[in-house]
Amino acid sequence: MFILGTAVNSLLIIVGSIIGKFLNRIPEQMKQTVMYAMGLAVMVLGLQMGFKSDNFLIVILSLAFGTMIGELLRLEDKLNDLGIWLENKVGSKAKGSIAQGFVTATLIYCIGAMAILGALDSGIRGDHSVLYTKGIIDGITAFILTTTLGIGVIFSAIPVFLYQGLIALFATQIDRLVPASLMDQFIIEMTATGGVMIIAIGLNVTGLTKIRVANLLPGILVTAVIVTAMYLFHS
Repeated sequence: MFILGTAVNSLLIIVGSIIGKFLNRIPEQMKQTVMYAMGLAVMVLGLQMGFKSDNFLIVILSLAFGTMIGELLRLEDKLNDLGIWLENKVGSKAKGSIAQGFVTATLIYCIGAMAILGALDSGIRGDHSVLYTKGIIDGITAFILTTTLGIGVIFSAIPVFLYQGLIALFATQIDRLVPASLMDQFIIEMTATGGVMIIAIGLNVTGLTKIRVANLLPGILVTAVIVTAMYLFHS
């Protein structure tokens, strides 16, 4: 069952969010310090991912053109609008809390090597161990984020399920469509490009910046285009 790892990952996010909702009487100073610590840890993870690139020019071009596309499409605004729509449906008393929690958690959970690699493993090899591990990490993160950003975090389980589930579904046929060497190169450069985005998320979590990270997301697709073009050129 190729979707099992994704389903477990999403379920753990929901569980973590629910626990965070009912155990939210954590001192404000502790929450702030934990968020700073999380931001720093996320930045270190992003640095580790970024250094994996074999050709950092690909990362630079992917981010430059991807960001242009994201700004033109206003992806960050649309994600925020979706969060606000959810807020209105739920009837939150804390204006903006659901939108902020939904957007922040979605970006943290969907950007990164574990989401893609785990989904690929689920689809290609039927091995869900990567997504199980990611699910545990995401569940703990959901607990902390919910105590700080509110119950909006729980809705991030939906895009996580759709995003990883679609990758896993595609991966069931990927070995017939994409050469292994091309896929390996894409994963390397995608990881590095995603790493830069992860650093941006870490900076936002610590409050140092307000980078519109969602507008960087098309950079992943641009990475795929560049890597494929280079692969075909050298073939």
